[in-house]
Amino acid sequence: MSAAQANKIADEKNLDLVKISPTANPPVCKIMDYGKFRFDNAKKEKDARKNQKVADLKEVWLSMTIDTHDLETKAKQAAKFLSNGDKVKVSIRMRGRQQAHASLGVEVMNEFFSLIADVGEMNKKPLTEGRNIIMILQPKK
Repeated sequence: MSAAQANKIADEKNLDLVKISPTANPPVCKIMDYGKFRFDNAKKEKDARKNQKVADLKEVWLSMTIDTHDLETKAKQAAKFLSNGDKVKVSIRMRGRQQAHASLGVEVMNEFFSLIADVGEMNKKPLTEGRNIIMILQPKK
């Protein structure tokens, strides 16, 4: 039907004529209450955002010379973050001569991961980036 006829029918019913597919030949239109349609869509989006869990990225700093008890304490903290559903970024900053022995820092990272392997999995393996060694862990599914 013509646009004028469709507009007349929409006006009689106190509704709006909305183009669904304007690029089609002929354009596809629908008679609806556009205000109610927008309100319902906004409500659906709000509910979807409310039910959505945003995973934060928590950070745990280690050192290359960390003792076993301190490592266990940091592992407990990281396990708590992982059990809450957050990702954990584990970092080591190398100072001075430590940069020549980056493999020792990677060993500390692997030891740390072995302590929390039951609650988390490696998202990004330990990688040396400049003066830092970074590993990212995520909760197990």
